[in-house]
Amino acid sequence: MRLEAKLALFNALSKLLLVLLGVVLIPPIMSRVAVSHTDERLREKSEQVLELIGRDGISTFVQGEEYADYNILQQEYITLTPLPAAAASPGNPPARIFDEPRQVDDKVEDFRILSQQISTNGRRYRLEIGSSLATVELLTATLRRMALWLLVVGAVLTILSDAAFAHYLLRPLHRLIVRKLQGVRHPSAFSYEPLTTTTTDFRRLDDSLNDMMHLVQSAFEKEREFMSNVSHELLTPVSILQSRFENMLQDPSLGEAHSLKLVESQKTLYRLRNTVKTLLLIANIENEQYLRDEAVSVQAVLTDVVNELEDRLAQREIQLLEDLQPDYVLPRANRTLLFTLIFNLVSNAIKYNRPAGRITVLGRPGPRGGYQLAVTDTGPGIAAAHLPHLFDRFRRFQAGASAPEGYGLGLPIARTIADFHKAKLTVESEEGRGTTFTLWLP
Repeated sequence: MRLEAKLALFNALSKLLLVLLGVVLIPPIMSRVAVSHTDERLREKSEQVLELIGRDGISTFVQGEEYADYNILQQEYITLTPLPAAAASPGNPPARIFDEPRQVDDKVEDFRILSQQISTNGRRYRLEIGSSLATVELLTATLRRMALWLLVVGAVLTILSDAAFAHYLLRPLHRLIVRKLQGVRHPSAFSYEPLTTTTTDFRRLDDSLNDMMHLVQSAFEKEREFMSNVSHELLTPVSILQSRFENMLQDPSLGEAHSLKLVESQKTLYRLRNTVKTLLLIANIENEQYLRDEAVSVQAVLTDVVNELEDRLAQREIQLLEDLQPDYVLPRANRTLLFTLIFNLVSNAIKYNRPAGRITVLGRPGPRGGYQLAVTDTGPGIAAAHLPHLFDRFRRFQAGASAPEGYGLGLPIARTIADFHKAKLTVESEEGRGTTFTLWLP
């Protein structure tokens, strides 16, 4: 998962946790806020009533009997009740606020009530101001819904803003991956253009990558030069030894035992010469000493390869099926190198196949353009642990007396030729079912 997606997911989960926490905490908080708001309104009404009594006198409200006033919906009321001397408390005790059911007409309603004693004209009265708890609950529900909606909207807005900011912040890293790391199979394809960013960490990462790739490219160039020089230097003594062996074999006085030893030595020398030539070929390809100036038909090259390997196919009774629909012409290629590439793939399919097996060469247009050529055999397959190292030089994974001869350079040179043509060579294998090498031509 990309870093940007992880940051967005973390932000979303944190906001979701915040919303869940709000769902748990907001109801009691809003209930408390609504009750506090109602209590404050009751105190304000009490002060207004006391102000009216002080201005107009108690007789304006109470004329012998108690005074009671209910609003039209009976959700609020005010009562003034004269207190007998025995029931009156000394002084003026503080107001009390409590919940209590009260009967209004034929119904019993729960009210939030403020009750206090007042003294005027030498008498004491109980002042009660009540507000229906249904009103409090309605206010609580309204505040709760409003708070939850604000929390959800705020969480969504912060998630979007966090995602946008993370995308903006990580854009240089994305450009670094796309422009400098993706698709770079060789140091020469690396871009050393400085990354435009104001983030110090990304700037340091870009500089470190540039420095590291300079070192890697230098090491690659030294390896190429060394391999090319060594290959050139080895070819001369190998040719001299081969000429000497041939001259010695022509000596009529040479015994049969010595002749056999010389022939075996010639075979070893021949394999050494082929290995040196292969290394030299790889070095020349990597140094781009070959031209890509031909339009090459894949079908024509495959036909030449099959003709070259016809005897080996017949010897092992292996059936080769060709299915190229349609043919593909690579506009800028080197026919000789492309022949070597396909030859190595088909040769390997013969070498590591079972007797009387089958090889299928399938060619189809690529799903994103270009062309894909797949070579599939019915051999024993390759272990999954060996696949990442299959194109390493001098790596051979079949040991024992039954292992085919070779020095592990066929697939590395095939990968080198594919890279030279800006193509991609991949492998898929399942033990016991065979192996497929796919060449993705541009």
